[in-house]
Amino acid sequence: MELKEFVRDIPDFPKKGVIYKDITPLLLAPKAVNQALEQLLENIGQQPIDKVVGIESRGFFFATLLAQRLDAGFIPVRKPGKLPASTHAQEYELEYGSDTLEIHKDAIQPGDKVLLHDDVLATGGTAAATCKLIEKCGGEIVLCNFLIELDFLKGQEQLKTYTVHSLMHY
Repeated sequence: MELKEFVRDIPDFPKKGVIYKDITPLLLAPKAVNQALEQLLENIGQQPIDKVVGIESRGFFFATLLAQRLDAGFIPVRKPGKLPASTHAQEYELEYGSDTLEIHKDAIQPGDKVLLHDDVLATGGTAAATCKLIEKCGGEIVLCNFLIELDFLKGQEQLKTYTVHSLMHY
């Protein structure tokens, strides 16, 4: 089964000129979800993972499945004001302006082996900010994991010091 068959293009979303890669059809197909999950797990191999960090919000879908299968804790990284306990925050630059992500301060213990997961690697700003949050908590990033990578946006350049794996490339 070719996973790209389950990703649809949505032109001009969220703004004119952007072609959005929508994973909703993949999520609607249990066999495609299972295949994607198995391929993500295969790439992780036997590396020990203590925590899986998912980036709001589409990163949560597979991050929770990965955490369950790896017998690891799941940690959500969210926009400001969405997490109830004490947090670390990390600002990052967007094409026009900036944004901030947060993680619970007690979510990761020093030395925890961490898998970062998100649905798409685009410019890399969100993933790089999340890596900084993980490291603020004392976590060791084992792998940065994505369903889709938009190669033309060169997101891996912001993640040069980490191992990066993506299932699908555009």
